[in-house]
Amino acid sequence: MFELLSIAPFHWSKVGSAILCGLIVGLERQLRGKPVGIRTSALIVLGTYLFIAASNSLNNDMTDTSRIIGQVVTGVGFLGAGVMLAKDGIVVGVTSAATIWVLAAIGVSIYVAGELTAIKISVLVVAILYGVDAMEEYFASLTRGVHSKFNSWKNKQK
Repeated sequence: MFELLSIAPFHWSKVGSAILCGLIVGLERQLRGKPVGIRTSALIVLGTYLFIAASNSLNNDMTDTSRIIGQVVTGVGFLGAGVMLAKDGIVVGVTSAATIWVLAAIGVSIYVAGELTAIKISVLVVAILYGVDAMEEYFASLTRGVHSKFNSWKNKQK
């Protein structure tokens, strides 16, 4: 029975924390109607953890498992590029692309720094995503330049 439930070299607690971290960040994005929601966020964090854990289980004289982290960063760069668009002379989706990037970093941190650290970082990411929007509503000086163009474009889309 134990063999049936085993997912070695992975750990159920880390898989669960990857899904939780994706849920924490993805819920904020999904509630705002952004392209990187719960499902995508959970899969990015989980996939990143699985790649890092799998590469570290192959550790021998012929492998350099640290290269996998670099490959993950490159791979999620393509995902991030896919959510960025130029509309009416304004680039949109940069925050979603940055969110994808940090989600991959959270997946790495689950393996490297532990589940609790990754959960704390996920909460910090949500605080940044939500907090900056709240500050922009309160301080008009934060909506100058390209941000004023984006906000007027965003209001036209509603």
